[in-house]
Amino acid sequence: MDGRKQFLAFDCGATSGRAILATFEGSGFGMEEVYRFPSEMVRDGGRVCWNVNAMFRHFTECLKQLGARGVKLVSIGIDTWGVDFGCIGSDGTLTGLPRCYRDPYTEGVPEKFFGRVPRERLYARTGIQIMDFNTVFQLYAQTLAGEEALAKAESILFMPDLLSYMLTGNKVCEYTDASTSGMMDQGSRQFDKALLEEAGIRTDFLLPIVQPGTRVGVLKPELAAETGLGPVPVIAVAGHDTASAIAAVPAADERFAYLSSGTWSLMGIEVPGPVVNEESARLNFTNEGGIEGTTRFLKNITGMWLLEQCRAVWKASGKDYSYAELVRMAMSEASSPGRINPDDTRFAHPDNMVLEIEAALGPDGREVTDAQIVSCIYHSLADRYAEVLEMLRGFAPFEIDKLHIIGGGSANELLNQWTADATGIPVVAGPAEATAIGNIMMQAKAAGLVADRWEMRRIIAKVFEVKTFNPS
Repeated sequence: MDGRKQFLAFDCGATSGRAILATFEGSGFGMEEVYRFPSEMVRDGGRVCWNVNAMFRHFTECLKQLGARGVKLVSIGIDTWGVDFGCIGSDGTLTGLPRCYRDPYTEGVPEKFFGRVPRERLYARTGIQIMDFNTVFQLYAQTLAGEEALAKAESILFMPDLLSYMLTGNKVCEYTDASTSGMMDQGSRQFDKALLEEAGIRTDFLLPIVQPGTRVGVLKPELAAETGLGPVPVIAVAGHDTASAIAAVPAADERFAYLSSGTWSLMGIEVPGPVVNEESARLNFTNEGGIEGTTRFLKNITGMWLLEQCRAVWKASGKDYSYAELVRMAMSEASSPGRINPDDTRFAHPDNMVLEIEAALGPDGREVTDAQIVSCIYHSLADRYAEVLEMLRGFAPFEIDKLHIIGGGSANELLNQWTADATGIPVVAGPAEATAIGNIMMQAKAAGLVADRWEMRRIIAKVFEVKTFNPS
């Protein structure tokens, strides 16, 4: 990697987004957060929508600031959450703001859909777990409701592709995001139009699916001039944020499982193709697209949501525990036998998480302390990770030697150690900034700086600090 090369990653979460400027120089690689902004939800006629225009204004402001600094970008990449989309009319403008997956308008819709297309056939064709907010159910709900924005759509674009379109004026449909929609045929890796038409959903607005690393276009002339950056290319990276995160796992070979750890935990393996059978359906595993044509075979697990919700309850009662205090509390009750199933539906949206866990731990009315609740959450998560790892071993075409934990949860050293103890294999923690790193590395690959995902991972392992926790 000779010479100075700079790339910009817009890493957009469902709560907030940030812009990361990465610099490659010689064998070095550095990152700098240059901008942060909220991901705004707004009400529009009773609908919960994403204020994508505000997001675009933040993009523009960030680019103007970089232009003022004299930054010379090789390219720009965008990753976001999955399933949500915007509708583009024949005049090239949005026909309405994108609906938000948190809008309850899809509750009960899958059951109606299965009246047209059986549940088993949908999973067999797409390999995607059934969740109310999957794109296929959003489209079906909007079709049944006669949504004007959808009726006027000439094309639909998933969130990363929509933002790329707003920057460049060019439309693409990137594989990793399309794969989460519940509409992609796992064999052809294109949309299953026959299945959608059977359900009564239009298909003329669907674009052909392209692979990560595809060049979308360059900044629009007016934007290139306004920002002072010129016609910078925009690359369709692994647009789904989890796909970008998994691309940054610093693994040396294929014999690993990953855990993308945050509010929710995503645990899986990277395999050459989809795993779709009765057992994967029964255990509710999902097949999502990865880079270089791989499949992310994974399961969704409730993660630090449990602790975050307890912490909010405690804070409201005047007990504002720091994360360091929570770790010490868990350690003080390390031998506490209390356990819960983190994925029990009772913990999905309780009015009071502390009371819900207390009720699960102390049904006989005995007192449960805050420290015991924290210890219970950590132990229960570690045990659940061990259970899912055993499930993965039944599907993996290789031995699983290590568990790589990435994302914000990788900084929790106590949980990392308890996970190593529960799973019986080494846990490699880090990097915490995996999503932005994966976004940047896909841009570097598109620019010819790295050859493949294994070279990307070797660089990441060399540059970013990781810590190994061995079972004890």
